Amino acid sequence: MSNKPYYSSITKKLIMSLMGLFLLTFLVVHLALNSLILFNKDWFNEGAHFMGTNWFIQVFQWVLFGGFALHIVFGIVLQIQNWMSRPTGYKRRAAMEQSPFSKYMIYTGMVIFIFLVIHLFNFFFVKMGWVGNGIPLTPSGEEDMGQLVINLFQHSGYVAFYVVMILLMGFHLDHAFQSAFQTLGLNNKTYWGFINAFGRVYSVVVTLGFVIIPLFIYFKIV
Repeated sequence: MSNKPYYSSITKKLIMSLMGLFLLTFLVVHLALNSLILFNKDWFNEGAHFMGTNWFIQVFQWVLFGGFALHIVFGIVLQIQNWMSRPTGYKRRAAMEQSPFSKYMIYTGMVIFIFLVIHLFNFFFVKMGWVGNGIPLTPSGEEDMGQLVINLFQHSGYVAFYVVMILLMGFHLDHAFQSAFQTLGLNNKTYWGFINAFGRVYSVVVTLGFVIIPLFIYFKIV
């Protein structure tokens, strides 16, 4: 019997886990930049301008998109393989797979992908000049990305949609953090409790961070 499918699945899981950890790191950086708008719109604009003009970041953003693509494609392929290999499911699951979020990972992942596409249309594609009416300008004639964000988060429908999507992302992150470390073989009993707790704290903090921004802007707390 050939072991090719087994090793193929393991390889996909490893790549997916590494890409997942890479994206988890990116979310922290993204949240840090977005949070600047709560303190000073000019600070946010300066950060956005730096990221939009720095050649390394401009190259890195395509690496990031590639990481998203690999993570999503391998996630879908692996889920289809799982459905085909055990269509009736197991009677008992491993402890980690009993997480209330684990069986919905593929669905939350698909929803996050749809949200990502909409998010790109609202920000990245507008900045690139591919869609929309362009970015608002400051009195000095520079791009005002901060005002673009504020304008979007003044619409109640978009804020509600954004918050729901971020909450779903939080559920996805909660299990994804644990899953990545388990796939990489870093689930030793000695420090698994710490990894599990750190992943939960990370998911809650990042989720709340992204939720607070649109709510504070919409309710004019800042």
